[in-house]
Amino acid sequence: MILQNKNAVIYGAGGSLGGAVAKALAAAGARIFLTGRNISSVQKVAEEILASGGLAEPVQVDALDEKAVNNYLDKMVKQAGKIDISFNAIGVPVVQNIPLVDISVNDFISPVTSVLKSHFITSIAAGKIMMKQGSGIILSLTATPGGIGYPYTGGFAPACSALESFSRNLAAELGVYGVRVVNMRSGGSPDSKVFKQAIDNNPEIMEPILRNMEADTMLKKLPLMADIANLAVFLSSDMAGKITGVTVDVTCGTTAGLNYRAVPKA
Repeated sequence: MILQNKNAVIYGAGGSLGGAVAKALAAAGARIFLTGRNISSVQKVAEEILASGGLAEPVQVDALDEKAVNNYLDKMVKQAGKIDISFNAIGVPVVQNIPLVDISVNDFISPVTSVLKSHFITSIAAGKIMMKQGSGIILSLTATPGGIGYPYTGGFAPACSALESFSRNLAAELGVYGVRVVNMRSGGSPDSKVFKQAIDNNPEIMEPILRNMEADTMLKKLPLMADIANLAVFLSSDMAGKITGVTVDVTCGTTAGLNYRAVPKA
């Protein structure tokens, strides 16, 4: 197992994507410290990991609370000895499908502020510990709007771009200590909770939306949560030991250019 003897802290582990990454890291041998504001959903993920023979410990932590995060990591390091992987997957409210000329200032700014605040808190807390260790990786996740102009995405697009910039800059500062910082950029995963709920509630609306999203990719499909989780496992392993300061694209080719005109020949 490529992550044997590594400790991973996951924020937002009760969400569908955070849970998928946590389970994948555990399956690769890592000991997982699961956190989230909703302890019941975090415990559910922990139970699934434990049932599969993995190592997991759930704790209620608000990733937007600097004191709570620092206190938790202090306790975690005393218990486990080190932090090898930090991944923030918390979700924040986002208002979309409204033209920028019509959206309110608060709805536009809110996701940018929340995303940067949370990632700054969790990344800096982990970074300080990893600097002393001389090793570790800090992972984050953005989406397609971080790489191209994408209309009607409100404050979500600038939040993605800002997070990618923060990830690069943090990597530039922490690299001299042996600490890696990498962002993953994904497209929408149709098997994630958000998409599943939208599909179940509005199947007639979502069907053409998903079809158009797939048409915009080079592979004519969307990445599943397992694709993102597998990338997280690879980036967390020694096999990716020389990768840092970049955003790794797992959008099936969306941000390399919109490709709705390219269709396979009959």
